[in-house]
Amino acid sequence: MNLPIHKNSALQLFTGIGLLILSACSSNEKKAMPTGADTAILVTVSQPSADAKQGLTVSGQVEASQAANISTRVMGYITKINVKVGDRVNKGQLLATISNDDILAKRAQADAMIAEANAAAQNAQKDYDRFTALYKQQSASAKELDNITLQYSSAKARLEATKQQRREVNAMLSYTNLTAPFAGTVTQKMMDAGSMANPGMPLLTIEQSASYQVSASVPESEISLIKENAPATINIDAIHKVINGKIAQIAQSSQSSGGQYMIKVNIPDNEKQGLFAGMYANVTIAVTQGVKTANTGEQIMVPVSAIEYKDQLTGLYTIGSNHTALLRWVRLGRTQGNQVEILSGLAANEQFIVSADGRLYDGAAVKIK
Repeated sequence: MNLPIHKNSALQLFTGIGLLILSACSSNEKKAMPTGADTAILVTVSQPSADAKQGLTVSGQVEASQAANISTRVMGYITKINVKVGDRVNKGQLLATISNDDILAKRAQADAMIAEANAAAQNAQKDYDRFTALYKQQSASAKELDNITLQYSSAKARLEATKQQRREVNAMLSYTNLTAPFAGTVTQKMMDAGSMANPGMPLLTIEQSASYQVSASVPESEISLIKENAPATINIDAIHKVINGKIAQIAQSSQSSGGQYMIKVNIPDNEKQGLFAGMYANVTIAVTQGVKTANTGEQIMVPVSAIEYKDQLTGLYTIGSNHTALLRWVRLGRTQGNQVEILSGLAANEQFIVSADGRLYDGAAVKIK
């Protein structure tokens, strides 16, 4: 009769024990969970730079101060090329030869014409001398002397014409022997022996390796800020080298460069070690203090390293009111050195996270160092 009562008591007992176990587990979990302050990521914050513009950064390439494309003014097959890319050449050194059999034949013809004209001139001179003597003796008339004088002058003119023809042939012949206009290095070889050379078509390119410069393009909105002889800092990432130079030349027209003005920045000769033409360089040019960028009251600049890239979006982390990281999407403008312009999405007096000791994500607890 008491069996049902014992079953109910046992059920109540097991239920109570289960509740105690769950309560204990929940209490342990709460004790194991650390506080938000303990897990906060240490971050470094900053405010955007909105100062007046102190420098302008543009991109360019290292190039030789003097370069020449070697070509010919005659058409013919290339018989020999004496150099290869990378060879050092001296001024006047023979680089290549063009077939010149037809020009040699023309020079032989010119020599024969000179011999003929010279003989005719000598004969005309004898006649002139003879009739001059006869005229003095009154044995020849003035008309006869005039005719002989005319023939003599004509013979001398023909002789001079044939000599000029030979000079022309010799000039054409010199175009078949291509020589170096200055000492330098062969940087390009466009043709090989056996190819047909055409007038004006480059065969080789020589660059003078004695000095280098950087050629860079400046947008029209910034060209008025740059002056000749202004100091410039050249940063060449390929060889991790920073060089101090000066603006040597500023183009006065952008007609053939799509609105970009070309400038030349000299590199001192004592800094040319390790440089090669074609290396990319970033040039930072000092400009007048207090000059603002055109069309903007002030620039909001932040470090490039603070920018986050996700798909096609760009943003940076700011700090929310509850001390958490907040990813703010922004629109970027031009890059100047290691700084990038913020066009929208960040106020000039608003703090943003520059670096963090851990991995940041939207909503992560942060603590300012």
